[in-house]
Amino acid sequence: MKKTIAVIFGGRSAEHDVSIITAHTPIIESLLASGQFDVWPVYIAKDGSWYADKQMNDLEFFKHPDFESRLLRQKKVQLLFDRGLKIIWPGMMQKTVHIDVAFPAMHGTFGEDGSLMGLLRMAGVPFVGCDLFASAVSMDKMLTKHVLAAEGIPVVPYVWFTKYDWEKDKKIWLEKITALQRPLFVKPVHLGSSIAIAKVKNDTELENAIEVAFHYDDKVLVEESVENLIEVTLPIIGNDEPQLAAIEKPRSKTGFFDYTEKYLSGGKKGGGGVNNEYSEIPANIGEDLTKLVLDLGKKTYLTLGCSGIARVDFLIDGSSHRVYVNEVNTLPGSLYVHNWKRAGVSGVELVTKLVTLAEERFKSQQETIYTFSSDILSKSGGSKMGE
Repeated sequence: MKKTIAVIFGGRSAEHDVSIITAHTPIIESLLASGQFDVWPVYIAKDGSWYADKQMNDLEFFKHPDFESRLLRQKKVQLLFDRGLKIIWPGMMQKTVHIDVAFPAMHGTFGEDGSLMGLLRMAGVPFVGCDLFASAVSMDKMLTKHVLAAEGIPVVPYVWFTKYDWEKDKKIWLEKITALQRPLFVKPVHLGSSIAIAKVKNDTELENAIEVAFHYDDKVLVEESVENLIEVTLPIIGNDEPQLAAIEKPRSKTGFFDYTEKYLSGGKKGGGGVNNEYSEIPANIGEDLTKLVLDLGKKTYLTLGCSGIARVDFLIDGSSHRVYVNEVNTLPGSLYVHNWKRAGVSGVELVTKLVTLAEERFKSQQETIYTFSSDILSKSGGSKMGE
């Protein structure tokens, strides 16, 4: 019997459209190609409405020029989180589908930040990818740096502050930023896909970039730029024993690997998926740097408690050869299938492995006791009912 998989994507996030692409290429395409799964696409619209219709297994459904009108004709679904996950289509002929495994494909807010993982964990359903804790910390670039630095993993010098801090007295924060060596990068702390990230060289650019970042987030990170930059990335899968892919070096044309180059500057004709022509695999960075990046990548993955899949991004100073961990992405766009193929792992094998890892982690968690029996209620004070 086929396992029923719910691929959850979309959501109220700046990365909504990227999520749709990730869900379809390669996740849904590979799950269907495996022949092992009954795949239900679960789409969360930008207004927060939930839908599930197998027409949505086709990416063309979302590229249709009349998409918004077609969506209005769809019946919204309800989800029952009660000792598992069930999709319910309300009505006189109510339909219910029990989900065996959830496959989150939601980038950014309310998904990759751990929100969805917490819901699925509490419901007691196996789900693919990093758990709640690793997702929440990795999504917060500031927390990631704090945790990694505490473990002796190198990160670039930085300053962070909230929107409240900035509006209360921005002069204080501008003064603190002067301790950093320019040029600088300004980043919204919780966003991915390089959205609202800017490289700045002077005070005017700095303040403008901070204001833009605060349109997308309530916390901003300002950090030193690594000049003579060699940017590399390392995809990883696994639970307690991570498997490392090849180190990958983007061929950036803009000075840093931005949203356009990640998703729009090549790849398949007609778009869809990460551009698989932008990078050098494996990265030609020399034996010593290769070993250091692999060691730091594995240590970072385990330090943050990642499981299932993640990608660790690095910044290397080409002159000093100093290596810094930049950030960790717990839902790599396209799952970096193009990289795993170089390691002999096909897209079908990758998603199937991720489902297996999700089930293994779920089984292991069931061995942990989360409840505790006590007599505290019977011995507590207070008046009797009805008095």
